[in-house]
Amino acid sequence: MTYASGFLTPVKAEDKDRYIASAAKSWPLFRKYGALKHVETWGDDVPDGKLTSFPMAVKLEPGEVVVFSWLIWPDKATADACFGTMESDPAWQDMDMPFDGKRMMWGGFDVVFDESA
Repeated sequence: MTYASGFLTPVKAEDKDRYIASAAKSWPLFRKYGALKHVETWGDDVPDGKLTSFPMAVKLEPGEVVVFSWLIWPDKATADACFGTMESDPAWQDMDMPFDGKRMMWGGFDVVFDESA
């Protein structure tokens, strides 16, 4: 099965176009290092919770939107190798990061079910 890297981050609503441009610019690099798919989603129906929620997880501030993203890899080794290049490949240093990385959450996941329409 494939491997997924998931990301949850707050982005200022006014930076939506910058964020999309940054994601588009990063895709060729992710693809170069073996990513199979890259999906970025902009929060549309992301309610506040009482105990936990996406907004609470990223400490969402007024004027921000929750963004949920993921990359699909052939395997964990490929994902790990790609993320390892972020310090050594200067192309990563040219990326615009229009969000607060301190409030970003991420993780790696074994895909256990994958079905498409």
